[in-house]
Amino acid sequence: MINLTETAATHISNYLKNRGKGEGIRLGVKTSGCSGLAYVLEFVDDIDAHDQMFEQFGVKVFVDPKSLVYLDGMEMDYVKNGLNEGFEFNNPNKKGECGCGESFTV
Repeated sequence: MINLTETAATHISNYLKNRGKGEGIRLGVKTSGCSGLAYVLEFVDDIDAHDQMFEQFGVKVFVDPKSLVYLDGMEMDYVKNGLNEGFEFNNPNKKGECGCGESFTV
């Protein structure tokens, strides 16, 4: 299961409204960085039948089966710290991350 905070759901919902289309977002992982894996977010216009769908606060999050192994149980938040803002991933499967925080290991 993927959990969204209400703040993250509101941010995603606003993006989808401003975009004018979309079923939700797709969350996945790709091989990248010095630790091995990086999070990938993209808009979903066409639902893939293989994706697992999670819905919270009216926002749909789609995850492909291969990525779900690394993301199951994760909470996705949207945070603002001073001038910086963005999504924060609280992943219980993460064993470590690189110094810059761009990639992680499981």
